[in-house]
Amino acid sequence: MKRTVIIGTVSLLIIALAGVIAWLLQERKIQEEENKQMVQILEMDKAEMENQYKDFALQYNEMMTQVTNDSLLEQLSRQEKRTQELLEELRQTKANDAAEIMRLKKELETLRRILRDYVVQIDSLNRENQNLRSDNTALRTRNEEAEAHISDLSSKNEQLTDKVNIASQLDATGIRASARNKKGKDCEKVKDAKKLVVSFNISRNVTAQTGMRTIYVRISTPTGETLTRGGSFQFENRQLQYSIAKEIEYTGEEIPVTVYWDIAETLSAGSYHVDIFADGHAIGSTTFSLK
Repeated sequence: MKRTVIIGTVSLLIIALAGVIAWLLQERKIQEEENKQMVQILEMDKAEMENQYKDFALQYNEMMTQVTNDSLLEQLSRQEKRTQELLEELRQTKANDAAEIMRLKKELETLRRILRDYVVQIDSLNRENQNLRSDNTALRTRNEEAEAHISDLSSKNEQLTDKVNIASQLDATGIRASARNKKGKDCEKVKDAKKLVVSFNISRNVTAQTGMRTIYVRISTPTGETLTRGGSFQFENRQLQYSIAKEIEYTGEEIPVTVYWDIAETLSAGSYHVDIFADGHAIGSTTFSLK
């Protein structure tokens, strides 16, 4: 009798152990798939960042050919060198190193703000010279050398027009994403979540074009799928699905934006990735988790 009980107990333990092992293997497979999807998103971010770093380095190099002020030349040279150093760090960073890519993305935002300041400064110098030229037409015959210099600055100012596009890109800052329950309170559990909320600020940018803009928010689930109702937008010569699109009127000053996703599908626990786009550019991202 005891032997029969022992054999039965051992059998139950073996069955239970087999079940635990099967569950662990399934969880490991799900985690590996989540990691794969996250790496793909980070690889896309890394490629976009590398292109922007290259553009910024080229912009600094070209601006250095358009100024004669020694102090300004030295500042531009330092920024160009710093941009090249950060580009090299990005190239050596693995796509799955999310913390390092996020750091380099913040560095990129800082570089963009600095570049805008230089574009505005050089543009202001060129405008001052244009005004000086029109206000001093009577001195042209006696100041041929000054006239030639002003004309040169005017032609170089036209070359800067295309480059201003880089500095005029919008930035999303202070990004926060969370889930809310039916009472409108923040929650961390999937079963309580009724709505996803993403809030951020579009930064002040005196070089950006004002007017109506469409902001696209893309929410990716832990399995790499995009929450969408079927809408898409153009990004890097391809169509990407978006979760939420919102029209804003941009005046050049900082503007707060909040968007909502009403949950109608079954969500899974894990890490969610949020990307924000405007004018064909990725302008910010963040992550949040649900249990």
